This record gives sequence, structure tokens and C-alpha cells, in this order.
Amino acid sequence: MAAFTTTSCSWHTLPNEIKFAIVANLDSVDARAFSKVDLRTYQVCVPTVFKTVRIISMERLDGFLNNVPRTYFPAIQELDLCTRDNDSNGQEVNSYHPQTKADAIISLLLAAPRLTKLALRTTGSLDRRIIAPFAYLTELRHLTIANCSEEERCPLSERLVVSIAATTPNLEELSLDKITRSVLHARELQGVYPYVPLVMGDEDIPEHPFLGSDLSLPSLLRIPTLKKLTIRDTHLGDARWATTPVACRLEVMDLGSCYHETEEFNRICTERIMAAVGPTIDEFSLATSVSDTVFAKPSVTPLPRLRKLHISPFFPVDSVVETVSNLAGSPIETLSLQCYEEDVVDVCSALEDFLSVRVERGPEFYAKLKQIDVSVVANEHADFDAEEHEERVEATKRLQEFCRDLQLTSAVGKAAVDPGLIHGPSQNSVSTPQKSLDGRPRLLF
Repeated sequence: MAAFTTTSCSWHTLPNEIKFAIVANLDSVDARAFSKVDLRTYQVCVPTVFKTVRIISMERLDGFLNNVPRTYFPAIQELDLCTRDNDSNGQEVNSYHPQTKADAIISLLLAAPRLTKLALRTTGSLDRRIIAPFAYLTELRHLTIANCSEEERCPLSERLVVSIAATTPNLEELSLDKITRSVLHARELQGVYPYVPLVMGDEDIPEHPFLGSDLSLPSLLRIPTLKKLTIRDTHLGDARWATTPVACRLEVMDLGSCYHETEEFNRICTERIMAAVGPTIDEFSLATSVSDTVFAKPSVTPLPRLRKLHISPFFPVDSVVETVSNLAGSPIETLSLQCYEEDVVDVCSALEDFLSVRVERGPEFYAKLKQIDVSVVANEHADFDAEEHEERVEATKRLQEFCRDLQLTSAVGKAAVDPGLIHGPSQNSVSTPQKSLDGRPRLLF
């Protein structure tokens, strides 16, 4: 009988290609642990360890730039960067000059050409020089820009944001949060009620190669590569949303509302934008009601391809039936609502009322509907008793039974945290490192 022999193979005798392939299959936690074996192993783990980076303050950004070798920066593919500057008591301060912040961000962006996702959370506006590096980020597909400060005190100009987005060559998904209108594009808001914060002094932002000087929010529709657009906590009252030529084929749109304006004003703004971008939209998220009945007619609806409708937890519950009914002209297949725990009973009741309307109107009304979901956002500060909990359970049971009778799929559960960069990357991302005695960056968790 032939004898079989086995030979052992140590980690360091493996070809580098195999080592990289093995490490690439580890999650970030395991890769970080494995990187501590020795210096050679650490070098192999760099692409995985630094694939996703999260930097939570200017102080941490300084530490990152000073302690991490620049040769590691090209490994970064997902970056969540916040320029918040807090004192020892956690209070926001402004100890960094805007140009200093811009220099630090520019230094990192220029050294990370493989970025595919970027979340830039700023404390107010940045120096205009921040625009230029985005022209070199050819792999960047997902961009989030948010203002972490009070809009009245530290506004983030729409002109800066629009210029950054338009400068990014292959941008597909854009998420904006708390962007402030520029007085150059919103003179009608000066000195009128209600008060809406405006940016002054942003006329120094240079003209864009194809947008020219029109760097208002509606000009985002002229970015041909854009497929998904999210705008929250931002004034959407610019009339140019209705007249700007649409060069992109938006598939997903998520619109919030402006807390400085009334519900009626926000509704008008939402309907105007829906009508402008509607022909290509497959998925829409609403925070305001829709009362224009033109959306209810299949022959003339501006949303002929809408299949997924999401309703945010800030949506007025009393308007659920009217709004959903008014969107009956679209071939909606999935209807999902997010709500807070205290609103579960009311939301389930509203959905039951809508389903009753669907039964009354016959098979042509929402004929494509297949699924209704409710996601419950936990309220950490609420104190519910056993009776209230039982009421919520019974309400969800009634809704699901009604859906079952109508042969619809239904799920009710806790809202999942979005793992994407719109709300920040996962907690498994790299923290700001410091150098250890052996010369390797030491990760602080």
C-alpha cells in the first residue's frame, strides 16, 4: 500500500497573493486582531484594516495624518470624516481655522484615490479649495455631506456643496443634510417670515465648468451620473426645481422637509420636485403629505415607474391614507412606513383604513401592491406600561391579519440601523491610530 506524506506550510512561506486573498476574506475585527501577529503580517493586513476608516473629530484627523504612513492611504475605500472640534467638556468649539480644516481634508483626499464612499460631516462651511480634490476621486460613487453644527450659527453653503458634487466625475449617490440656501439664489427669503437661514459671502466660489455660476440646489439635477439623491433638513423652496433641465436618470429619491417652514409649504416643494424627476424614479421616500390628485391617475402621473414608497417617521399620520391614495397612479409594489413606538397604533390603524379603501375601490386600485411593512424606531426616552405595549401588539396583529386576508406580505419590526455611509459606516471601521514602539500604527478603540 502506498504511503502518503503530508508537509506543513507556515504562514510566512505562502506567496503574497495567497496571503492577501486569505486576509481579504476576514472581517475588519478579525483582520485587526490578525495584524498584531508581527510586522510582516501587519503589512499584509493593511488593505483590509484600512479599507474602512472612521475619523470623528479634527483632533483625530490630525492624529491620523501624523501617525499613519501615507503609503497606507490608498487602501482607504470608505471614509467617514467629521470635522467637529470639541473641548474637554464635549462642547463644540472652533479652535481650527477653516483653511486649516480644508488643508487637512485635502491632504487625506488626495492621498486616497480609491475612495468609493465618503461621508463628510462638517461644522459649517469649508474653504473653497476643498472643491478641487474631488476632480481626482474617479472611483467615488457615494457621497454624503452633512452639517453637524447649528445652521443659524455655522451654515454650510449650497453653492459649495453643489460644486463639490458636480466636480466628482462618477458620482451616483448623493446625500445632503442641513444644507443652507445662498442669498445669491434665494433673495426672496431675505427679511420675510418665516425666518430661513441664508449664507452670505459665498460669491467667491468659482464658476463650475458646466454649471457655470448657477450653483443652486436644483442644479444637482444636471449631474448626468446621479442615480440616487437624498436631501434632508434643507429648504427646498427654490422654484428652479421645476425648470432646471434634468440630465440625470434618478432611480431613488429621499426628500425630507425644512423645519423652518410650514407643512403646507414643504408639501408644495415636495410635489414640485416629484413632478420634475418622476419619470425615472423607482423608489421614493416621503416626509410630507401629497395632495395633488394628478399623481393618482395612471395616464398622467409624473411617477409612472414608482414601485417602492417609503414614509418617514416624521410624516403626519393623519395624512397617510390621503397621500397613499393620491399616489395610486403609480405601479407601487411595496409600501413601507417608519414610525416611533408611540405612533404604532395610529400608523397600523391608518394602514387598515387604506386597505379598506383599496377593497372598496376594487382590483384596479393598487393592483400591483404586494407588501406592506412597518419599521418601529425605538424611543429611548419613552416610558411605556404593559397596557400600552399590549395595544401595540394587538394593532400589529390586526394589520398583519388584514394583509394576509388580502394576500399581501407584511412585516412589523424594529427599524434596522442603516449600515451604509449615509448614516456613517459600521462600528468595525478603523479608529485613529498612534504609533507603537515597533513602528506600526496602534489602533485605539
